[in-house]
Amino acid sequence: MAGYLDELDVTMVEEGFTMKDLMESLLKEASQRGSQEAFFVADLGDVVKKHLRLLKALPRVKPFYAPKCNCSKGVVQMLAGLGVGFGCANKPELALAKSAGVPPNRIICTGPCKQISQIKYAASQGVQLMTFDNEVELGKVARNHPSARMILSLATDESRSSGHPTMRFGATLKSCRHLLETAKDMNVEVVGVSFHIRSGCTDPQIFTQSIADAHLVFKMGAELGYKMCLLGIGGGFPGAEETRGRFEETTTVVNSALDLHFPEGCGVEIIAELGRYYVDSAFTFAVNVVAKKEVPLDQLGSDEEDPRRKKSFVYHLNDGVYGSFSSVIFNNTCPVPVLHKKLSPDPPLYSSSLWGPTTDGLDRIAESMELPELHIGDWLIFETMGANTRTASSSLSGAQPARIYYAMSRVAWEAVQFLQGKLLLPPEEEDRESTCAPLSCGWEITDTLCVAPVFAPASIILPAPPAFSALKWELFFSPQRGVVFKYAT
Repeated sequence: MAGYLDELDVTMVEEGFTMKDLMESLLKEASQRGSQEAFFVADLGDVVKKHLRLLKALPRVKPFYAPKCNCSKGVVQMLAGLGVGFGCANKPELALAKSAGVPPNRIICTGPCKQISQIKYAASQGVQLMTFDNEVELGKVARNHPSARMILSLATDESRSSGHPTMRFGATLKSCRHLLETAKDMNVEVVGVSFHIRSGCTDPQIFTQSIADAHLVFKMGAELGYKMCLLGIGGGFPGAEETRGRFEETTTVVNSALDLHFPEGCGVEIIAELGRYYVDSAFTFAVNVVAKKEVPLDQLGSDEEDPRRKKSFVYHLNDGVYGSFSSVIFNNTCPVPVLHKKLSPDPPLYSSSLWGPTTDGLDRIAESMELPELHIGDWLIFETMGANTRTASSSLSGAQPARIYYAMSRVAWEAVQFLQGKLLLPPEEEDRESTCAPLSCGWEITDTLCVAPVFAPASIILPAPPAFSALKWELFFSPQRGVVFKYAT
């Protein structure tokens, strides 16, 4: 465990110093060294902010993280330390969660197509919760992990959400009774129901229907003698700032549906498995132009030559879809770059396409973009690069995963300390009513967070920043002043 923590290098940034400033500093340093290696800047404070927002908006829901979305050590360690559970799709993810100190009762094996070796590994590690959506999967678990506690995965109808196919995984509502009866015959314990809604969901009412369907399955289970106690409401919560209104709309819909079908005090624990929500906006990526060629317009399929466009360009970057741009494949995204170098006012724009470093025809990052002319060595910056960018890299890329520079604001560190029960109330504040004030950054901590964290506070998961460890200091929470630093003199 100590070795795992030693690998993390977290930069503490002061108030007013943004991630953009840090990126600028790192790019300047890279230029001075002559380095052209791609790298990430990860704002762990943004992850903490999302956690606070979620707990405030969904006070009855316990968050679980899907490391398949981003398995970077900083994110995993941060969320593990905040008491978040983990939904692991394979054996490496199980091992990652265990190495971060996540206890077995906060891990769920969520893969719809689990290998037998994964099932046996989970059993050896004391992980009991597993999902299933068909007889074959149920039989595999029954034979290889008889003491597993199963969660029936229910399909969701996302046909109204653009770009998403219907019924990809999960059991149909009509098949649930048969699956529950089969589990009974196999002497397998079924403890709950879950469903998963994909990140691009634009219709919050899908949650309403899915929660209602889950309630029907709970009734089926009760008729068959099951005492179900767990409901998983999947993901689908948007995390980017520009979608904050949709996040609030979605959580309002979810809370209403839960109050109707699973009211407080009904004995059902509610969890949500989230990936993109936590990490997407926290990561910024810097990548370098390593090759360039001019392409005649007729090769691009242009029927009529536009006199304003005398050039078009193809650029190759030192990372591609088999590495940090895998979101292009997984999420069908089209990343939009920001050019780092300073440009003249109103520069001419040219039709441009961006490709990875391989010669593979699928290694295309973006096309038909209007960009100023780029040159070898130019840096491109891509924001919101946290989702599906830190997965297992393919050997086709010929390179190691890009380095991550972790950063965290002082205010975010205060919030972590608060959530982990590390803040010390001064004697005159201890007996006062715990009415929580906003943090200095505008983040809000609700009464629920003050009184009852989602899980028992965990030990501190990041080494104290050098600026702090060099001083004697303590933190305390004041209802009037928020979180306050108090330095010894």
